Amino acid sequence: MKALTWQGKRNVTVEEVADPVIQQPADAIIRITSSAICGSDLHLYELLGPFLDRGDILGHEPMGVVVEVGANVTKLKPGDRVVIPFTIACGVCFFCLRGLQSQCETTQVRKYGSGAALFGYTKLYGQVPGGQAEYLRVPLADYNHIPVAPDLPDERYLFLSDILPTAWQGVEYAQLPEGGTLAVMGLGPVGQFVSRIARHRGHRVIAVEPVAERRAMAERHGIETLDLTDTTVEEIRDATEGRGADAVVDAVGLEAHGNSGVEFLQKAVGLLPDPAARQMLDKAGVDRLAAVYASIDAVRRGGTISLSGVYAGDADILPMKTLFDKQISLRMGQCNVKNWIDDLLPLVEDPSDPLGVMDLTTHHAALEDAPELYRTFQEKKDGCIKVVLHPSAA
Repeated sequence: MKALTWQGKRNVTVEEVADPVIQQPADAIIRITSSAICGSDLHLYELLGPFLDRGDILGHEPMGVVVEVGANVTKLKPGDRVVIPFTIACGVCFFCLRGLQSQCETTQVRKYGSGAALFGYTKLYGQVPGGQAEYLRVPLADYNHIPVAPDLPDERYLFLSDILPTAWQGVEYAQLPEGGTLAVMGLGPVGQFVSRIARHRGHRVIAVEPVAERRAMAERHGIETLDLTDTTVEEIRDATEGRGADAVVDAVGLEAHGNSGVEFLQKAVGLLPDPAARQMLDKAGVDRLAAVYASIDAVRRGGTISLSGVYAGDADILPMKTLFDKQISLRMGQCNVKNWIDDLLPLVEDPSDPLGVMDLTTHHAALEDAPELYRTFQEKKDGCIKVVLHPSAA
């Protein structure tokens, strides 16, 4: 089959690789009809290479059609149409039963002290082949799928794999009061959905984004937007009676604009041999924290900051005095996809499309075009906000 593979920093290629096969009785094989490029894929493209091997298959936002199931699979059959959550979980362990599927005890990657295994996302999360490919092996398939109707377009359902439940969790974790004000840092795909979900739930949303096309998309959905400038935090305070937002969702993560020193460190990590680079990523403060710092400044006293963006450093410097003094609550974590599907499925199937799932994708492409679109997405060119690849016909 053809698959998008990692070959080095800023170097991904489509290669012919072996078709996946049933390895365990609980496995299923999926023919992929749509697979998105996620903002967190860009961290692999740019920074997390020390935890990848050449030839690793990327991608963790797929959906498609079942073509084969293992002997122990009872809830799927060939021909079923499914979305595949990016987290690989068992559904029956201590954490899964408490809605924390991203901490699944069955698939935890204990070698690196990480939570549940993920598709297409480095040795830190199990080095499981990903879904930017023509076919995908799905472990523990009875639990790790979302069944969907046969008659609606892929685009209705695809984002249930990651970014839509990630955004829903981000808003849940923000703990907004009724009618409260949410500030959103970043209007990439997750930030777009965070903003729309909060607006749908009756909150005022002020979103910060330096790219004009992304602000324009959010504005189509009734979101107030601000450019990223030296006065952005003051503008948020001015718009909220001087207090700041009730909560802030950081939808940017470790490669935020700002902090040229850490940006230099991130680039330097890519020049180190893999063992040294892994040690640096594990122990150094390699995250650009501009979005976190802005969130701390923009949230009101007693408010909540919800982190949806990915962070990777274990020695990041946070202003603990300010966090303590302002009595700020922090919520964060890898998304527990299956925990939110019952809330989201009726919304994506609603003909009125209240969350605008049909107004997010800016680029549809064949799998062969993925390398160029990784560059386009990273560089925010051509109005690129969300890329969906189509390895095979729906």
